Amino acid sequence: MARSLDGLVLVPVADQAPGQVGTRTRFTYHERDGVIWADYAGGDVVRGHLVGTREGDRLDFRYVQLGPDGTTSGGHCVSTVVELPDGRVRLDETWEWESRPGHGTSVVEQVTEHDG
Repeated sequence: MARSLDGLVLVPVADQAPGQVGTRTRFTYHERDGVIWADYAGGDVVRGHLVGTREGDRLDFRYVQLGPDGTTSGGHCVSTVVELPDGRVRLDETWEWESRPGHGTSVVEQVTEHDG
């Protein structure tokens, strides 16, 4: 199993569609006893939260976020935790909106203090 996500900051490696998570979005993860949660913001996301569970290297969580136009939206995501050769963590994600049409895949990777 890859290491704990607690305290890690992860960012998407590519932009999604307009109005969604993008490379300027920062996720701060927390983990304790199989429970994961994160706060996120940046780019087209004013504020977002996710909460769920971790079993081994599999995350299963729901997310909700606020857009700059005041709309809220939420969905479901399943992610696989991967430890990169340089020791950073990557999440390979499959997500689906539950409040509007849309689904897809994305990748977020850990950033270090040196990444800004």
